[in-house]
Amino acid sequence: MIADLIRKNIRQLKPYSCARNEFRGEASVYLDANENPLNAPYNRYPDPLQKALKAKIARIKGVRPSQIMLGVGSDEPIDLAIRIFCEPQQDNIVAIDPTYGMYQVCADINHVEYRKVLLNEDYTLNADRLLATADEHTKLIFLCSPNNPSGNLLNRDEMEKITNRFDGIVAIDEAYIDFSPEASWLAALDDHPNIIVLQTFSKAWGLASVRCGMAFASEEIIGYFNKVKYPYNINLLTQNFVSEQLNHEDRKNEWVAMLLTQRISLAGQLAAIPWVEKVYPSDANFLLVKVPDANATYQELVRRGIIVRNRHSISLCAGCLRITVGTERENETLIKELSTINK
Repeated sequence: MIADLIRKNIRQLKPYSCARNEFRGEASVYLDANENPLNAPYNRYPDPLQKALKAKIARIKGVRPSQIMLGVGSDEPIDLAIRIFCEPQQDNIVAIDPTYGMYQVCADINHVEYRKVLLNEDYTLNADRLLATADEHTKLIFLCSPNNPSGNLLNRDEMEKITNRFDGIVAIDEAYIDFSPEASWLAALDDHPNIIVLQTFSKAWGLASVRCGMAFASEEIIGYFNKVKYPYNINLLTQNFVSEQLNHEDRKNEWVAMLLTQRISLAGQLAAIPWVEKVYPSDANFLLVKVPDANATYQELVRRGIIVRNRHSISLCAGCLRITVGTERENETLIKELSTINK
């Protein structure tokens, strides 16, 4: 049962009850929250559960509003999941390596052991090796798919082994799912009560600076998220702006289609540069590229005003740069400059 995985103090926690939790509905006069009566609507505290925005997201994603938690980026639900399920200095987390670095940062902040399990050399997942690393104190497994920085989708069958055989919580980070050919795990929420699916508005929706992430899970898990999160974590400006952006899903889809076209073109042009050693397949909006000297190439691109990500020091990524797919003009500029670097 999920409740057995929750930290005892979190199960017993009496959450802060804010004014907008105690009264739900509409009134003509609000004198309950010590708000300034002037400067509407920004003088009022926002809906702590973002009900209107969640209803909109639920229709687009094909889930129930009660299965959604909204956070300040995906980093907030990552941190909250660790705080909800992992007892500091007692429990542990298992994650693939290499992967998104915030999982370990949040684990370290919460004083929870973080166990890395190397992917295969081709960045594929070995479920048996990962499960063998878990023990009775493993509460969370993090799987990023498509993975960052490798860009590939993790094998669905291997992931199914983990979700079916692991007794704890499996967090599946789908920040880049819009750029992949595979369906989201959202459709599996009701069949897998132990999974949390993370998504974001930062990538496909082009809203990185807005800082709004989504966690999808069973109503029971979302209930604990709502219990532990700060009451007004998503401000009114963000709620309204994201809601308006959701009216333009067709535009988002056009952006994704353009970036997928550019990803194919960029991969081909990078592979045609004689000294580029390998361009790895990608299901995301970036490419992992192996070059003879990643540090020198990175510094030379910086000198020329082009910023990519140097992943040379990351596990299994020696000699690699991570290159985000840009506009056609940006990609052409990158290729032009790379082609004039002598190796």
